[in-house]
Amino acid sequence: MQPIELNKRIDTLDYLRGFALLGIILVNIPGLMLINLPDTSVDIAYDRFLTLFVEGKFFTIFSFLFGVGFYIFISRAMAKNENAYRLFIRRIIILLLIGLVHFYFQPGEALTIYAIFGLIALPFYKVRKEINLTIGLILLAVTAYFGIKIVMPFPLILLGLAAGQYRIFEKIHDNRKSICIFTVIMFFISIGGLLHQWHYVPDAMVDFNNITEDEYAKHVTNVEQFPLIGLQFSPFVSAFYVGLLMLLLQLPIFQVLLSPLKDYGRMALTNYLGQTALILIIGNAFHLIENIRLVQSLWICIGIYIFQLLFSKIWLKFFKFGPFEWFWRMGTYWTVPSLLKTSTNSKERQ
Repeated sequence: MQPIELNKRIDTLDYLRGFALLGIILVNIPGLMLINLPDTSVDIAYDRFLTLFVEGKFFTIFSFLFGVGFYIFISRAMAKNENAYRLFIRRIIILLLIGLVHFYFQPGEALTIYAIFGLIALPFYKVRKEINLTIGLILLAVTAYFGIKIVMPFPLILLGLAAGQYRIFEKIHDNRKSICIFTVIMFFISIGGLLHQWHYVPDAMVDFNNITEDEYAKHVTNVEQFPLIGLQFSPFVSAFYVGLLMLLLQLPIFQVLLSPLKDYGRMALTNYLGQTALILIIGNAFHLIENIRLVQSLWICIGIYIFQLLFSKIWLKFFKFGPFEWFWRMGTYWTVPSLLKTSTNSKERQ
């Protein structure tokens, strides 16, 4: 195995975390704002867009990246002769506690799930990468096929762990051709899945008083199958998103254009929690909870994007970690790490 670079951040992972956050808020805001089911043509169209391209796709990326980060954290701790497993367990316990508090405000939050599955996945660190890859793919296929969304993070974490073991994100430049082929394959599978999903798109408006039993049964089937098929194909769509972004980031122009995502992703924990806080503050301050349409929530998300992207950029000009990342690090190492950035600081650990 190649030596671990102890302090060098893998920028691509930060870009991907930031990208994942953009989609997660779109899925979370309807529940937090208690938005009613769409009943206008614009809301229905936007709801279908979310189901086709967002729902299940971005949490998949986030879960996978958690697995990659899990591998990098333990590997670098071991390379520094630290008690890696003890540090990781502390790290997971802190994450679980943060998640339990967050759950009070956001019942659909994912941190508690990541903490639980992170602990379950810990023994797999010593398992061969081929076995982790195989187990991860089989479990993901089963959980996605049956639509068991709450369990899907576990195989995704295993796949992220395997990706770390294969050193994929540390050797992107050397494997561009393979990544390109993989991305193209994922693209065509995704297109096929989306076309299949669209075959089951429910009718926008249904007059239940004037439909036959067969038409009613077909409508119920479509309502059930439309989101289920989207979840079944979500790993392929997510893989396409990840592969495409990895390839684009090999070009300097896209590194510049997408640079706000890098800082956004470096503060992923802070921004994930901040999304919930901002949605609830805005919703209560302007009396929008239960009083806003689905498509209007998009404008709130865009406003939060702008605020958090700017905040992350400015914050990281002066500080080495996001606020919650600093707290998380302090709980992990039982020390108070320096927060202020100086000109002589090297890049911090992933």
